[in-house]
Amino acid sequence: MGLLFRAHPWHGVRIGDNAPHSLTAYIEIVPTDTIKYEIDKISGYLRVDRPQKFSNVSPTLYGFVPQTYCHDAVAAYCMERTGRTGIAGDGDPIDICVLTEKAISHADILLEAVPIGGLLMIDGNEADDKLVAVLKDDAVFGQWTDISECPPSLIDRLRHYFLTYKYVPGETPPVTEITHVYGRDEAHEVLRRSQQDYHTHFGGLEDLLNSALRG
Repeated sequence: MGLLFRAHPWHGVRIGDNAPHSLTAYIEIVPTDTIKYEIDKISGYLRVDRPQKFSNVSPTLYGFVPQTYCHDAVAAYCMERTGRTGIAGDGDPIDICVLTEKAISHADILLEAVPIGGLLMIDGNEADDKLVAVLKDDAVFGQWTDISECPPSLIDRLRHYFLTYKYVPGETPPVTEITHVYGRDEAHEVLRRSQQDYHTHFGGLEDLLNSALRG
């Protein structure tokens, strides 16, 4: 089947056998994009979500982790970490920012990333974690193992981007907040929870994929 049809980036691509220590990431946006692209969940193709209204561009490669899902288990962990109640998962795969020295010119690609931490973002009443990772074997960032090694200015850029990228002039700003920045161990737990949520809701798709790969 893989010779006849393009694999769906969310469901048809494996997260990787070494997850959560390293994993496959699907990239939707690169830092030069002035259009916000987003995966179409039905077809698996990138679509235009919206033009960025200001000069706000992603500071890193940005996309999601295949075969993850932000639902009950991730939401429960968000409430555990923040002491909040009434938080739900956002119903999307887990978002990921990937640091690399290389100028990658276009999105719609897969790469191997090593998670080093994340930002706990709450969008409305929904958990919306933003993992931070490094491109595996990257000459500059590849030796980092925890987000504590990142310069504060880089974290500030990520904070600013995610707190402003949904803002539309003339409309009420969305209610978003980043409660804290967390390290590698917490990122690994978010990934485990998101894999649990994915298996709960899409386990049948996993079985079909495994069967197709076995031939």
